[in-house]
Amino acid sequence: MTDRRRFLKASVLGVSASMFAWSNRLAAWPAARLVKGSNARVVSTWDFGIAANQAAWAILGQGGHALDAVEAGAQVPESDLKNHSVGKGGYPDRDGHVTLDASIMDADGNCGAVAALEHIEHPISVARRVMERTPHVLLVGDGALQFALEQGFSKENLLTPEAEQAWHEWQKSAHYQPSINSEVRDYGKGAAGLPGGASNHDTIGMLALDAHGKLAGACTTSGMAWKLHGRVGDSPIIGAGLYVDGEVGGATSTGVGEEVIRNAGSFLVVELMRHGRSPQAACEEAVMRIVKKRPQASKTLQVGFLAMNRAGEVGAYAIQRGFSYAVCDANKQDGLIASPSVYTTNYS
Repeated sequence: MTDRRRFLKASVLGVSASMFAWSNRLAAWPAARLVKGSNARVVSTWDFGIAANQAAWAILGQGGHALDAVEAGAQVPESDLKNHSVGKGGYPDRDGHVTLDASIMDADGNCGAVAALEHIEHPISVARRVMERTPHVLLVGDGALQFALEQGFSKENLLTPEAEQAWHEWQKSAHYQPSINSEVRDYGKGAAGLPGGASNHDTIGMLALDAHGKLAGACTTSGMAWKLHGRVGDSPIIGAGLYVDGEVGGATSTGVGEEVIRNAGSFLVVELMRHGRSPQAACEEAVMRIVKKRPQASKTLQVGFLAMNRAGEVGAYAIQRGFSYAVCDANKQDGLIASPSVYTTNYS
């Protein structure tokens, strides 16, 4: 009996040691080895999405979570002083205030957002705190700032010398009119009174699918330059500028936010995917709804949608030519793709 007990004890210890050794072996493997062949992917709007994607992929490529990836990615343009439509370098409203909007959402419907937030460099991170540490979805204005400071974020002046100079130049005419394709920097001519062809309604929207099959999205912007103080666009509105459903996919938007809000644009794209549309077909139908409702207005404005389903398939469509998006996965690290559009020649 004693020998049998010794044998059983030795066997159990042997199995335990083997399991421990295997566990250590797994832990020692690079995380990227564990996700090889997965559908992990991140996509984002515009050319500045390339750098944002790289930051997101540093997390996704190591087996990290989509929510962490989109937050890290969105922080890149938020800190880019050369980006005048997102974050710290953003152009102010007509009264000289830089106000920021952002939203974030995961596959389970958890979401958070801030709007008209001043003095905080990373609104996307404040939005995540709203999601994770409050029972609310959206905080705005002074209340959003108060919450951010309570959460330990640093208060700073976001109006850069370059943005302030541009604001003073605009004040000479004080005329604001949204202009199509003002997002495209290399056209080389000012749009809506912005110096040097700078954008007046850029947004970065990001969608990520991680190696665990989880989706997440983020959207962040400083909104339209010279807007009325207190104006909020689609970016912090869940269902307008961003929507994610882990059973279906996610969508984000860019362009004139008022048009996206009127059509609950990103929610519409995801619901169309739910009913069997591909990401491409869903984006096309959502854009065409805007065009059909406002045929004349649509000739002088831009709206674009970017979508990804739970299988990692991507689609995009815009009213005007010029919208582009960036894709990053295990095979493609810096791809920039021109979106198809309703109109292929810009109206003046």
